[in-house]
Amino acid sequence: MKKIYGSAQEALSGLLFDGMFVASGGFGLCGIPELLLDAIKSAGTKNLIFASNNAGVDDFGIGILLQTKQVRKMISSYVGENAEFMRQYLSGELELEFNPQGTLAERMRAGGCGIPGFYTKTGVGTVIAEGKEHKDFNGETFIMEEGIFADLAIVKAWKADATGNLVFRKTARNFNPPAAMCGKTCVVEVEEIVPTGSLDPDSIHLPGIYVHRIIQGNHEKRIEQRTVRSA
Repeated sequence: MKKIYGSAQEALSGLLFDGMFVASGGFGLCGIPELLLDAIKSAGTKNLIFASNNAGVDDFGIGILLQTKQVRKMISSYVGENAEFMRQYLSGELELEFNPQGTLAERMRAGGCGIPGFYTKTGVGTVIAEGKEHKDFNGETFIMEEGIFADLAIVKAWKADATGNLVFRKTARNFNPPAAMCGKTCVVEVEEIVPTGSLDPDSIHLPGIYVHRIIQGNHEKRIEQRTVRSA
């Protein structure tokens, strides 16, 4: 099965459709699939639902899709750093479903494992719990959260081999593994593709069984807030 494609546009060919549900890796601007997001923007796919920790910034990450009004709903943990996100949400142009970060990660992981729902204490007694099933275990109240099953997962890794085994680099690992797991189809962009068999099996962070298409590219890897010390 061919997994390596020549470009982001080629890797997404035949997968995009209006109204689709996309799970995207990354935390802030760290480890985001910037090339695939740009290809989705160029494709003009609209009414998208995104599950992602955040929505990037105004001109990078998912923020570029907010600029073009291609996103209908965000399932996120943090939405700061993005003025256009705030404007669209407050004006009623954009739907928002808040999730605690751990809950969002577990919802993605659960979907990837075929688990339709799970109970958690996180969010009990807050607006997060409104409308959700409550159940007591050993005298404590839990709420049920549903697993995320996305049409497409887009993630960023450091290295891949031709079979799709992935290695992430340091904190860029973040939400990428659970996001990759929960998509019916997973497309990955990497910095380097290495020969099959060259990765140490004990160092593989995500096995290739979850990965369907891979591209290699150059990444800007922009920093959200750069703090420097004066000389």
